[in-house]
Amino acid sequence: MAPRNKEQEGEVLQWISDVLGEKLPPGAYEDVLKDGVVLCKLINKMAPGSVKKIQERGTNFQLMENIQRFQAAVKKYGVPEEEIFQTADLFERRNIAQVTLCLYSLGRITQKHPEYNGPTLGPKMADKNERNFSEEQLRAHHGELNLQMGFNKGASQAGQGSFGNTRHM
Repeated sequence: MAPRNKEQEGEVLQWISDVLGEKLPPGAYEDVLKDGVVLCKLINKMAPGSVKKIQERGTNFQLMENIQRFQAAVKKYGVPEEEIFQTADLFERRNIAQVTLCLYSLGRITQKHPEYNGPTLGPKMADKNERNFSEEQLRAHHGELNLQMGFNKGASQAGQGSFGNTRHM
């Protein structure tokens, strides 16, 4: 589990507030986001209609459904699945750093959506950097001997043996 970064958490809350155009409720980072209401409002502001039903209050199970709806919406919006947090990461405070990573990823992905013109979060995404090499440039590499060709200053794996064997000295 990654360590939490209070500075990043503050940036995320400020970004959410800027996107929503309203002040967030006071409280700790995880408490503001825990019920999923703010998260659902956030994704609906970026992509209207992403979350049809937001449960403002109710049982823990109903509030956890808000988080699950948010997760499905951000996945559809383009956030990579490996960067989306699990429901328990936020609701049970198991891995708050993963929640921050997901929100940073969401803030970054907004740059790929021309219909979104609000504030972004995190670094600017790189543009495609395609390179075209000539045949001569590609062929020039074939004449090089790299270190895997046996010219590593006498170093070898001789005497290493296989796993599990004792080393004979």
